[in-house]
Amino acid sequence: MNNNNSYAEFLKAVGNNSTSLQAEKLLNEIYWDLFLQHIHWEQTQTRIMKLIDDALDRRDEEAFDMYTQQLDEFKQVQGYEYKEK
Repeated sequence: MNNNNSYAEFLKAVGNNSTSLQAEKLLNEIYWDLFLQHIHWEQTQTRIMKLIDDALDRRDEEAFDMYTQQLDEFKQVQGYEYKEK
């Protein structure tokens, strides 16, 4: 499901005199989609960060530059921002 249309789809489903069960199913689908996207983001970020750490350990400047650029591009495409825990 596309995030841009999920809220609009929900409102449309609720507005079409649908049952509360149908609206609840659609809302659950929206939540699952957002949850899975978040998990994907975290796993990809973790994988790239590990590659960056490994490149630093090996003192491989070329790999470090490549992976940091990859992380920056991924953050821009996904619209997420890395936050330290």
